[in-house]
Amino acid sequence: MTAPAFRAERLTPEAFEALASAHPDVVIPLEQTPQWADFERSLGREPYGLWAYYDDGGAPVVMMSLLRVRRRFRESLVAINGPVWFADRSPVAELRLMRTVQQQFAEDPGTNPLYVRMQVKSPQAPADGPIEHGWYEREIVVDLRPSEDEIFKSFRPNARNSIRRAERSGVEVRTIERAEWVDIFRRDLFPILQETAERDGFSSFSPEYYEKLLSGLGDYLRLLVAYVDGRAVSWLITTEYRGYSVYYFAGSTHDARKTFAPYLLLWEAFKQLKAAGNAACGLTGIVSENYPQLVNVTTFKRNFSKNVVDIPTTYDIPLNAAKYRAVAGLLSFRREAPAKGRALLMGAASSLSKLRTGRSEVRN
Repeated sequence: MTAPAFRAERLTPEAFEALASAHPDVVIPLEQTPQWADFERSLGREPYGLWAYYDDGGAPVVMMSLLRVRRRFRESLVAINGPVWFADRSPVAELRLMRTVQQQFAEDPGTNPLYVRMQVKSPQAPADGPIEHGWYEREIVVDLRPSEDEIFKSFRPNARNSIRRAERSGVEVRTIERAEWVDIFRRDLFPILQETAERDGFSSFSPEYYEKLLSGLGDYLRLLVAYVDGRAVSWLITTEYRGYSVYYFAGSTHDARKTFAPYLLLWEAFKQLKAAGNAACGLTGIVSENYPQLVNVTTFKRNFSKNVVDIPTTYDIPLNAAKYRAVAGLLSFRREAPAKGRALLMGAASSLSKLRTGRSEVRN
């Protein structure tokens, strides 16, 4: 027997605040808030509402902020780092939510998504794919509730020694005043990010993305910069919301590594976040099956805590399974075709070379 759908309700910002206030112990990612939706809107993107889902007795079970994404061949609704669960996240409850969103958005005249993308803890049909992964699956979380001395002692010896070396090297950590964030980021920090991205093999957003983040979400951010001889060498941006903080963005020069500046920078951030009342700090993604490219940052982050937290993997919930499979197959072919084409060309070139070599030998 199929479980009945949850009752879905679009939340106003005021209704969101009331629901969140009624559940003070639930960690709500900043990406699942009206404030983040406003930030997305400032980038020209399309938030598609904050939705609460209620059980048969009217109790809230789960909440989800959705972003409408339009791409060639497909439209989708995406929950960034969500949904947020208020009730037990059982396999049955997750299945009921998946069936609910299928029905909800199939009947919604305002959108025509091929799928709804969200994190699923207990993978089961109709969850599929995803066509592309959307969020990391493991992270390091640092407990900020102990004393500063206890937190420092919990670090690995390499982190403690690196912090001391940075202090001896004259690294100075400054908390940047909010009025200066955008100017300093544009002038001094974005070039460092570009260097970091090139060195570590990832793509950064445009400078406008970070500038809008800093200007639009300033109430929930901190910007710290490490200087050596008056020159910025490393920086980080943290978020904090309802007592939970996140080490969100960072960049460092090659010289910063020589002076161990990133270690002292992060330690100073922990102290500030703790003083502001945050109970923990997530260090964002580390290496996992779907994110092997995070191996380099994993080594750094593991120095600060042994607490590895698994995050539910992102899946797609198709509204039309046959169309979804067709589109997924087409996109997979487009991604793989260039590599296969290169392999075929290399194979043909190798065969031609052997053929030419064989003819030369016959002539001799």
